[in-house]
Amino acid sequence: MGEYQLDTVLAAVADPTRRAILDRLLVSDARVTELASAFPISLNSTSKHIKVLERAELVQRHVRGRDHVLSLRAEALGDAVAWMTQYRDFWEQRLAALEAFVLADDLETDGGPDAAPAPTASGGAAPSGAGR
Repeated sequence: MGEYQLDTVLAAVADPTRRAILDRLLVSDARVTELASAFPISLNSTSKHIKVLERAELVQRHVRGRDHVLSLRAEALGDAVAWMTQYRDFWEQRLAALEAFVLADDLETDGGPDAAPAPTASGGAAPSGAGR
């Protein structure tokens, strides 16, 4: 996927109405008028959203007589997900390193092998062999 195509896909899915159209088309193909009736916007506004999705190659239009039927083309989404996956891997590695750092620090402060003896009720350290 080229950078321009990725930009187009990400811009297309940035709008909640367009994402809702894609969600609806995930279920089954739909006529433009059927999609438009599901939203509180005009047919003209719905058509503009559909054109953005078509330019991003996320939707394909089939003309059947007077009906314009739309179907989902998810390939472009797959390419965008593949691009984003490299960043997920990056953050998973960073978070794993942070977790290891925090756990190592917790061991040190919670009485790990190098921790000082615990104080007694009188405020001093417990004598060696106490409590045996």
